[in-house]
Amino acid sequence: MKLEKKNILITGLPGVGKTTLIRRLSDELMQFHPVGFYTAEIRKGGVRKGFDLICFDGRRGILSHVDIRSSFKVGRYGVDVAGFEDFLESIPFRDPAAQLIVIDEIGKMECYSKRFKILLEDILNSQKTIIATIARKGGGIIAEVKKRPDVVMFEISRGNRDTILSEILATALRKD
Repeated sequence: MKLEKKNILITGLPGVGKTTLIRRLSDELMQFHPVGFYTAEIRKGGVRKGFDLICFDGRRGILSHVDIRSSFKVGRYGVDVAGFEDFLESIPFRDPAAQLIVIDEIGKMECYSKRFKILLEDILNSQKTIIATIARKGGGIIAEVKKRPDVVMFEISRGNRDTILSEILATALRKD
């Protein structure tokens, strides 16, 4: 099997399972050496305090936290843009062996980073396949990416979250 050139985006309501789906897709497509990151909630005492960044090689960084003082904020979370950009620099997105790029997510926090936006455009225009989660709402680059003619969009919901994995795999793969 080979990856079909597609820019696959996954959207849905918060908490519906986008990150879980993207992690399952990465596991299913491991033979294509995925590179990228996913996010995880930072919780303390059952309360969400921020978001971790986790690379597929296990490295971690902090994207946002209630204790981060920053001019970049989403809700009550300060966004560590410089830390995010350092984290991105450590991921081998341009490695020829990496045929699959996985990004969780193209959202407001990530889009504060100019480096992220440039990297995202480079990846979308490359020959690599990208599978990414994307915010349901948003202007700027979020809206621009959704309007691209080379994008296939999937919306995950509670009703389809058990079947959408196979639909996306069928879109991403072709049999030779």
